[in-house]
Amino acid sequence: MAELADWEGIALNQASESENRIHADDVARRYGFRGGLVPGVTVYAYLAHPAVAAWGRDWLERGAAAVVLRKPLYDRDPFHVRTVAAAPRAYEAAVVGPSDVTCATGRVWLPDEAAPPRRRRGDAPAPRGAARPPATRAELERLRRDGMGSLALEWHASGELDRYVRDLERMPALLRPDGEGLANPAFTLGLANFVLAANVRLGPWIHVESEVRHHAAVPRASHLVIEARVVDLFERGGHEFVDLDVDVFLAPDRPALAARHRAIYRLREPPPQ
Repeated sequence: MAELADWEGIALNQASESENRIHADDVARRYGFRGGLVPGVTVYAYLAHPAVAAWGRDWLERGAAAVVLRKPLYDRDPFHVRTVAAAPRAYEAAVVGPSDVTCATGRVWLPDEAAPPRRRRGDAPAPRGAARPPATRAELERLRRDGMGSLALEWHASGELDRYVRDLERMPALLRPDGEGLANPAFTLGLANFVLAANVRLGPWIHVESEVRHHAAVPRASHLVIEARVVDLFERGGHEFVDLDVDVFLAPDRPALAARHRAIYRLREPPPQ
């Protein structure tokens, strides 16, 4: 294994054209931000980068992390990932942006053994597209009661989260198409966002916190099934939050990742223009 090391880069907002318009400059500015937000899962990938660089495939197969997104990071912002060793195979980290602003904090570690995974429930597919109901408190309460729909897809490293920096050479070789081509942490945790958005139509929304456990690396051309359930709903400061338990499987039923994922699914109304 390589030595654990700090890391720095230039932030990439891969999602400026995505359905979540908080990543678009015009909408984000309406809510008081400087511009479109770099996705939370991308900031998470920055926090996890030293783990992949140091521990390689082992971390993608049984590693763990917990991240809190604290302040926005914007496209082309320089950032620094500062790490402090907390154990032989664990570190506390912060993603620090311009003006020394802490954008995210977390802990990343490599257990001796992976945590016991959850099994597939066999949830029915989510409606997706125009059939999705709006993301209201009542609808999410219904999903908590009746269950969420699952999402199935095939990953070919051709979407918005195929990379977390513009220059692929800055990513570890096992995550690059010219290397092993394994899915990067922004994509694998991003599946938690995908399954939520497959169940309800969201306005601008923000990922704020996650706890992640890996069970298997995800190779290119993998068929994936994502299941999720609503575990909590609450309001804070005028924002509406949802907590999800999310499980990613290599089809048909091999566990790949489990996460407790928190998002603001409805932002408080911005001040009048």
